[in-house]
Amino acid sequence: MQKIATLTLNPALDVATRIGSVAPEIKLRCAEPVFHPGGGGINVSRAIAFLGGVSSAVYTAGGHNGTMLARLLNDERIDNHPLPIAGITRENVVVYEESTALQYRFTMPGPALGADEWVACLEALFNLNPAYIVASGSLPPGVPTEFYGEITRYAREYGIRVILDTAGDALNRAIGKGVFLLKPNLRELERFAGESIHGERQIRQAGQRLIAEGLTDVLVVSMGAAGAVLITAADCIHIRAPIVPIQSKVGAGDSMVAGIVLGLARGFKLADAARLGVAAGSAAVMTAGTQLCRAEDAWRLYDEISLA
Repeated sequence: MQKIATLTLNPALDVATRIGSVAPEIKLRCAEPVFHPGGGGINVSRAIAFLGGVSSAVYTAGGHNGTMLARLLNDERIDNHPLPIAGITRENVVVYEESTALQYRFTMPGPALGADEWVACLEALFNLNPAYIVASGSLPPGVPTEFYGEITRYAREYGIRVILDTAGDALNRAIGKGVFLLKPNLRELERFAGESIHGERQIRQAGQRLIAEGLTDVLVVSMGAAGAVLITAADCIHIRAPIVPIQSKVGAGDSMVAGIVLGLARGFKLADAARLGVAAGSAAVMTAGTQLCRAEDAWRLYDEISLA
């Protein structure tokens, strides 16, 4: 298996709890909290581990939350490389309301990074000499918007494939720099294409045009419950998601990325790697709170999914 490294500049300590009902202006007594490591790249590394694979997680860590983040990753036996920062790692809260079966997600901003801190992350990432880099999540304050673009440009020179899962200016500054794979949703694909897109034919046309223009080598367009559409310069395949009971959509996207990159690192054909991604994403919605995919669910769904 080829080596995978993930990068998370803005990780989080995720706290999940439950309550009977949410109401304003009163003290709300929640159930005992459950703590998980969080943040895009970290979630990808954790999902890879749950699927039976191995990766190295590079991330920033500051204060008590950063220490707890590292401990939790060590407990899960994930190869992790915390880079100390002056700020305190953020904490996110997910609250499940039992009376309505609704979920409330409170996401906090991350601490600002100094130039020496984000440069240290770059050095740690490339010192691992991976075959695949998953750069995922938002950029915290203090990090230039060109950051992911510079990672991609440098990685391309050394034959490293970058899978990028971010949004906004950080994504805009990275496209066209040699990204191997992007995982936009349909709305993001429309924004890239500059037009409304309806139906699989238009998805293919828009995706292949963007690939020809140098946006990326591969697009995996996430379609939610409809699965995903894999687009390359020569092909377009709709991978239909299986019907599963939905517990929580938290972590589905990161689990999908984990399945894709794990499949690629294990030498799967691109279509089969994308099929594993859809299976892992579908498995993730079957778990509650901030939990990710379970291996037994993901691999069972992988066998059930057919390529259209």
